[in-house]
Amino acid sequence: MAHNLNYNPDTKKHSFFSVQQKPWHSLGTLIEEYPTSAEALKFADLDFQVAKAPNLHTLPSGLSITSEQSFFTYRTDNEAILGDKLGKDYQIVQNIDAFSFFDSIVGNNQDIRYETAGALGKGERIFITAKLPDYIRVGKDDLIEQYVFLTTSHDGYGSITAAFTPVRVVCQNTLNAAMKNHSNCIKIRHTASAMENLRQAHRLMGITNQLATEMEGLYNHWAKIRINDQQVKKLIAMAMAPSKDVLNSLMEEKFHYLSTHYLNIVENVFEYALSAPFQQQPTTMGTLFGAYNAVTGYFQNVRKFPDEEHKLKSIMYGTALLRAQTTFNLCNDFANNKIQLLT
Repeated sequence: MAHNLNYNPDTKKHSFFSVQQKPWHSLGTLIEEYPTSAEALKFADLDFQVAKAPNLHTLPSGLSITSEQSFFTYRTDNEAILGDKLGKDYQIVQNIDAFSFFDSIVGNNQDIRYETAGALGKGERIFITAKLPDYIRVGKDDLIEQYVFLTTSHDGYGSITAAFTPVRVVCQNTLNAAMKNHSNCIKIRHTASAMENLRQAHRLMGITNQLATEMEGLYNHWAKIRINDQQVKKLIAMAMAPSKDVLNSLMEEKFHYLSTHYLNIVENVFEYALSAPFQQQPTTMGTLFGAYNAVTGYFQNVRKFPDEEHKLKSIMYGTALLRAQTTFNLCNDFANNKIQLLT
């Protein structure tokens, strides 16, 4: 199942909902009105509880011993095993508690709305996105929507992560928001203090406000900086370099050291940079902002992934995020005349 969305045979539903947008792989529930957190839990089939129990060790004699150090997690509705070999300090964060992070924010701003939520695998990983009311405006009509994204797991892998995720409306590109000395996300461990930290995670809103202000000024500045095709290609090649050795070979123009695979990737991104529909926007056509969008858009609209879960992880935490951050740094250096590209 390439989409990896959880399917509950009891409810005959896939664990996903979307507001006014086509659901993931046309699966899950499409709704027209923004739901409350309680409604979102039901629409996404996330209204289940998770429990933790000690593992049992069966000895050759047939005697079973209950572990004091090793635990597993399971769903109480269908008893599906979600995680194994967890430590005694691992604390479950129930799905309803994950939504409470957003509810604490929504309490102060009724314009923050749940837009998607779902579960992957057997329900071991859940994700939620909430749309914020304000836009980042680049130029006159180029709008960037603001979202808060939260993901957590019940299998012991990964932290609870809440992140600020801007999405450019015209092409649905998720734009990296890690700027200067800020981080666009909060990570919380599944320990005894996890729920308390989760309740305090509304400080992420302070981060979003600061980042949004910075991004609007920066992207409007980039939209006024001209960059030609040769410079764009060089920037892409530098951003996509998988190692310092590749980058050094590129800078020294030792192209015979560069792999065909890497050169093909650079050509694919460059082709997307020239042909993508969003490049016809005044803010992106021949601008540094357009070059930045080319790399972020490539990973979302061109690059092939094994399934949607791999794509999500790459964009939020993995290679796509790394390449976007590298591109951001290169664009910032170019804008400040710290690097020279081919002319």
